[in-house]
Amino acid sequence: MRALCSTATLTGGLTELAWVGAHVLMYPLGTRMEALRPDLRRRTGEQPAAVRALFADDPLAARVPVLLVHGLVDNRSVFAVMRRSLRRRGFTHVCSWNYSPFLTDITQAATALGQQLERICEQTGHDRVHVVGHSLGGLIARYHVQRQGGDERVDALVTLGTPHQGSILAHVLPTPLVRQLRPGSPVLRELEEPAPGCRTRVTAVYSDLDQLVLPTSSGRCDHPDLGARNLLFRGVGHMSLPMHRGVLDEVATTLAGAGQRAARRRHMRAVA
Repeated sequence: MRALCSTATLTGGLTELAWVGAHVLMYPLGTRMEALRPDLRRRTGEQPAAVRALFADDPLAARVPVLLVHGLVDNRSVFAVMRRSLRRRGFTHVCSWNYSPFLTDITQAATALGQQLERICEQTGHDRVHVVGHSLGGLIARYHVQRQGGDERVDALVTLGTPHQGSILAHVLPTPLVRQLRPGSPVLRELEEPAPGCRTRVTAVYSDLDQLVLPTSSGRCDHPDLGARNLLFRGVGHMSLPMHRGVLDEVATTLAGAGQRAARRRHMRAVA
């Protein structure tokens, strides 16, 4: 009870209510699919690998495209703050993807995500993409990375409030999709299978105040082959994660660092 009545918890709860109200107002604006607007001045796909490494090795203005994937019964409006924040920090190719609101299967959504990633690579000239997934969006991206060869395209995956180990709240609704989010579901057991050689760097951001991912520790990604970095943010609600200043800072830092490592790997291959 003392933890629930702490200043941080009360502040986080009130902030969550405010963000939920704001998101309800913005929701209609996010129903349309966002078109990627690449900066053609930085198109590097036709350059030699060493030249491409020079373009990518920039901690202030990451050139690798960033795709934002929303959660259940949501759309790209949840990323309004994050999209603006990333572009302000120098990420030149940032877009979001709306999957079908009638989604019934994580596997199908992961396949559609792979097709979207291919389109982004074709439009931007890059062969690798960063993905940030909120809630179910992170699980869809992880499935694509682990089970469908998506690690070939996804350089860094950051999940925000994603039920990597399921959520007991999924027992409330008996729909086919929500059943896949129950702890121990066939999809989640499939994600527990070995994934040797996975090239995607995974960071899982979770919160002790997440009211949808229960227990909150389910937001951790503890797969031994992924070597994920798990970051706990205290006093941040589920819908507040994509808008929280500390989370925004961490996402930008993580993606910029992943871009630098990718550039070094390409440079080393080019030299060899």
